[in-house]
Amino acid sequence: MSYGTIGLLAALVLLIISKDVLFQSSLGQPARRAYRMFLFGILAYYLTDMLWGLLDSLGLSALLYADTVIYFVTMALSVLLWSRYVVLYLEESSGFGTSLLRAGNVFFLFQLITIGANFFRPILFRFDETGGYHAGPVRYAALLIQILLFLLTSLYAIRCMGRTGGRARNHYRTIAFFGLAMALLVAIQIVYPLLPLYSVGYMLGTCLLHSFVIEDEKEADRQRLEEALLREKAQQQELGSARRLAYTDPLTGVKSKLAHVEAEAKIDRRIAEAEVSAFAVAVFDLNGLKRINDTRGHEVGDEYIVSACRLICKTFQHSPVFRIGGDEFVALLEGQDYENRFTLTETFDALIEENLRAGRVVVAIGTADYRPTQDASYRPVFDRADQQMYRRKQVLKKLEASIASQ
Repeated sequence: MSYGTIGLLAALVLLIISKDVLFQSSLGQPARRAYRMFLFGILAYYLTDMLWGLLDSLGLSALLYADTVIYFVTMALSVLLWSRYVVLYLEESSGFGTSLLRAGNVFFLFQLITIGANFFRPILFRFDETGGYHAGPVRYAALLIQILLFLLTSLYAIRCMGRTGGRARNHYRTIAFFGLAMALLVAIQIVYPLLPLYSVGYMLGTCLLHSFVIEDEKEADRQRLEEALLREKAQQQELGSARRLAYTDPLTGVKSKLAHVEAEAKIDRRIAEAEVSAFAVAVFDLNGLKRINDTRGHEVGDEYIVSACRLICKTFQHSPVFRIGGDEFVALLEGQDYENRFTLTETFDALIEENLRAGRVVVAIGTADYRPTQDASYRPVFDRADQQMYRRKQVLKKLEASIASQ
C-alpha cells in the first residue's frame, strides 16, 4: 500500500502547485499549452501508479494487469509530452528539435506495439500464479529508450542555454536538470522495478519547474503587464494633455473653436433624442479690435481680447465660454444662467455702455433661445443670436459716434 501512497502524494502535490496551469481556461503560448498537456499526462500516470499499489495489495490480478497496461501507456505518453514541451519551450528551429519530437512519437508507437504484443507473449511484463509481477526484456529496452530521450532533452536545453542569458538561461538550466534527474531515477528503476521512482522523479521535477520556470514566467508576465499599463497611462496622459491643448484657447484660457464644434454636435444629438428642452446661445463680438491692432499693436490688442473675455466670463460665470474667432466668443446658457439670461444680458449691456463712455473694452452681445417646435439643431439658434449681436453692434457704434460728437 506504501507504493500507492507515493502516487497519491505526488498527484496531490501536482494539483496544489499547478492548479492554475491545469485549470486555466486559456493559455496563449503553445509552450504553455504543451506544459499543461504534460501535467495532465503526469497526473494520469500518477493515478495508474497509485491504483497499481492498491490493486496489488488487494490481490486483484485481472484489474492489476489492466492497470499495468495503462501504466505503460501513460509512462510513454508523459515522455512524449515532455519532449514536445521542451522543443516548443526552447523555440529553436533546428534538426535536433525535430528529431527529438520524432523520437518521442516513435517511442510512444513502439510502446503501444509492445503492449499489444504482450497480450500474446509476455515480452513487456507478466504476472505469475501468485500475482507476482515480473518484468520482461522489452521493459528494460523501453526504460533505456526513455533514459536516452530524457538525456537528449537535457542536451538540447544545455545547447540552447549557451546561446542565451538572463532568466531564459536559468529556465533552460532547470529543464536540463529535470531531464538528467529523470534519466538517473529511471536508471535506478531498472534495477529496482517495484520502487515508485518514476513518480518521485516527476514530483520533484514538476516542483522545480513550478518554482524556477513557471512562477518566474508569471513574474515576468506581471512585470510586462505593469510596464504596458504604465505606458498606456502615459499615453492617456499625453492624449489628455493634447486634448486640453486642442480644446483650450491659448490666449484667454477659455474653450476653443474645436471645443465649440464638439459642443454643437453634442447639442444636436440631444435635440435629436429629445433630451434637451431649454437653452440659449449668447454670441459676442468685440468693437474696435482692428483699430487697436493697427494703431497700438497686437500686444495691446491681445490684452483687449483678454479683458473682454474676462468680462464675459464674470457675467456668465455658470456657462461654458468659447472663443470661436479672433474677436468672437460664444456662451451656452443652461441652468442658472439660462433662467437669469434677460437680467444678465441687461447687466452686460449696461456695463458695456459704461465702458464705451469710459474708453474701456466694448463688446456687443446677441442672445437667442432654443425653440423646440422650430429648431431642429443648434445652428438656427446660433444664427439668430449672431444676427441680434450685429444689431447690437450697430447700436453701440451709433452710441460711440454720438459720444464722440459731444
